[in-house]
Amino acid sequence: MTRKSDLTINTGGQLMDFSTPRVMGILNVTPDSFYASSRKYDERSIEERTREIVSQGGDIIDIGAYSTRPGSDDVSEEEEARRLRMALAIVRRVAPDVPVSIDTFRADIARMTVEEYGAAIINDVSGGDDEMYRTVAELGVPYILMHIGGTIDDMHSDSPLTSHSDASVPYMQSVMRFLAERIDRLRSFGARDIILDPGFGFGKSMEQNYHLLSHLDDFGIFSLPLLVGVSRKSMIWRLLGTDAAGALGGTTVCNTIALLKGADILRVHDVAAAVEAVRITQKAAECY
Repeated sequence: MTRKSDLTINTGGQLMDFSTPRVMGILNVTPDSFYASSRKYDERSIEERTREIVSQGGDIIDIGAYSTRPGSDDVSEEEEARRLRMALAIVRRVAPDVPVSIDTFRADIARMTVEEYGAAIINDVSGGDDEMYRTVAELGVPYILMHIGGTIDDMHSDSPLTSHSDASVPYMQSVMRFLAERIDRLRSFGARDIILDPGFGFGKSMEQNYHLLSHLDDFGIFSLPLLVGVSRKSMIWRLLGTDAAGALGGTTVCNTIALLKGADILRVHDVAAAVEAVRITQKAAECY
């Protein structure tokens, strides 16, 4: 396991490096996220979750106000903004020094959160478009570029989306091409700090998810920070015959594999377990 200690991102004027992998704690301010225990949509529960992420060693807080689980309801831009404003006011008060990432695919929402609340990172599960690319470049914030099979609209189907890949193209080649094209487009607008996310669970079959996991080290060709978000997803609990609530053990195994294959950021519901995985894999690497 080789750490990318030379990689950094600018989070609100502070440089964050990846000599040690970072843990991003999930704060869902939605009533319908796929993992019920992660839903926090009143002031008290948002404050408690914020304190929990910080006390357990989380490096970044990722706030999402729009669920993309299969069958979830569409959320208007106005409602997404309302939820985020409520959450951000609390998070900035409770943890003013912790970088905040905003999980949104809407450029206007991204701008609002950065300009009004100092959000440090934009986490876009849609793969992005020119409006978003132009916005993050103008704002000068790191952008998480995720691979998605299909579109955001597909996520609202009652049946889980499985795969939108071209069967004639090897899967890793397809994912790499998707990311490479969008990296070039982002850079053409002047975006500087780009983080890659393979997009586990977004328009992928079970086999494709595990193919990506087993080939994570291939993403090193881009020389960009790599985020992995497998926490309690169906690729784990369907394989193990359980549910999201019973997927912590499987999540920890997948996170450990990801760390050994070069992940720089783990996006998780269970911060303490992820921090332990980081500490153990780091110690093993030191003693190799």
